Formats: sequence, structure tokens, C-alpha cells
Amino acid sequence: EKTNSLRSIAKEKEEEEVEKKMEESNKEMLMIQKWLNQHNELYTSATRHPFTLSIRDGSVDLSAFKRWLGQDYIFVRAFVPFVASLLLKAWEESDDNSDIEVILGGIAVLNDEVSWFKREASKWSVSLSSTVPQKTNLEYCRFLESLMRPEVDYTVAVTAFWAIEAVYQESYAHCLSDGSKTPEELKETCQRWGNDGFGQYCHTLQSIANRRLEKSPEDIISKAEATVMRVLEYEVEFWNMSRGET
Repeated sequence: EKTNSLRSIAKEKEEEEVEKKMEESNKEMLMIQKWLNQHNELYTSATRHPFTLSIRDGSVDLSAFKRWLGQDYIFVRAFVPFVASLLLKAWEESDDNSDIEVILGGIAVLNDEVSWFKREASKWSVSLSSTVPQKTNLEYCRFLESLMRPEVDYTVAVTAFWAIEAVYQESYAHCLSDGSKTPEELKETCQRWGNDGFGQYCHTLQSIANRRLEKSPEDIISKAEATVMRVLEYEVEFWNMSRGET
């Protein structure tokens, strides 16, 4: 009996240790993962949209791709000042100096990204200077501007930043995964956001957001969640716009 009792205690301790390790490994993703589970349908709509799925299966309408290219160039130009404002918020509010380095790295990538859009537009004969921003794009850019206001908490802004980057990373990585029939001429586009390095960058942003959320009061957590949901809605609308849907 004594031996059985000791075994039982040992087993309980072992189970407790396993549970503790699982809790520790899940802790980092807890808040955002909770949101993604709760809003899975919306997240899936953003990251597995018919537009990017058509790239993956090779059926993409190239006029839709060109429309996306011109509109996204406009969006990226509006995205740059947003990330710059995020850098300032990090400097003023962050509890970890490494946040600044991560965001600064993002700004450096954006500089290259703007140049890439110009080269790609030239390749596809898309005139960026004559591209007019569509209604959805204008609204999304105005939303970015609203996140630049000083009263917007750093936690809310950095969580939005993660969401915007993560949608592209997941969407375009899927276009490169096993079984994809992505046309050769679009693989460079998919590689830009779907590569492992960008995936790791998004994971780092997610870690920053989760760290901040873990220490935030309920009102900030609620604002951050609502902001992420709005980002996902805008991403779906942006993909729709690219396909010519209103």
C-alpha cells in the first residue's frame, strides 16, 4: 500500500510538472491565441481569402493582382508613418529596450518594400503615379492614422502592427506551402511576406504584444482586441477590393 501511495504521489507530481511546463510554453501566446480561437472565422477569412487562395492554386486573375499591387503601394506609404509613430511610442512607453530594435528593423524592411513595389509595378506596367486609392484603401489608411494619435496606448498600437504583418505572412506563406501551384511570376511576391525570416519577425511582434497585454488593465486589453478585429475586417475588405468586389 505504501509503495502504491508513493507511486500515486510521484505520478501526481509528474502530471503537475507536465501541466506546469505546458502552461509556461502556452503563456506567451495565451492572450492572442485566445482571441484567434474566439474569432477564428474572421481570422481565417483574412488569412485564407479567395484572392490569395487563387494565387496558391494558380487561378488568379492577373488584373486583380495588378489592382492589389497599386493599392497596396499606396497603403504601404501610409504604413511607414504609422510604424514611425509606433517607434516613438515604444521609446516613450516600452518596458523593454529591445522593442525599439525590433520596430526599427521593421522600418528598414519597409524602405526596401517601397522600392520593391516600384520595381514590381514597372514589371507589370502598373502606373503608381496614376493609381487612385479606392474607398476601402482610404478608410484603412485613415484607420492607421487614428492609431498614430498620442492617446493611443503603445500596447494597442503594437498589437495592431502584429496583426497587419501576420495576415500577410500567413496568407503568402500558404501560397508557398506543399501542394501550391503558385505561378512562377508571383513567387517572388509570396516569398517577400511568406519567408521564414518574416515569419520569425511576426512571432517576435506577437511576443511583444503578448508581453504587453499580460501586464495591461482590462480596458487596454479590450481596446487591443477590438483593434485587432478591425484590422482583420479591413484586411478582408482589402482582399475583396483587389478582386474588384465592393
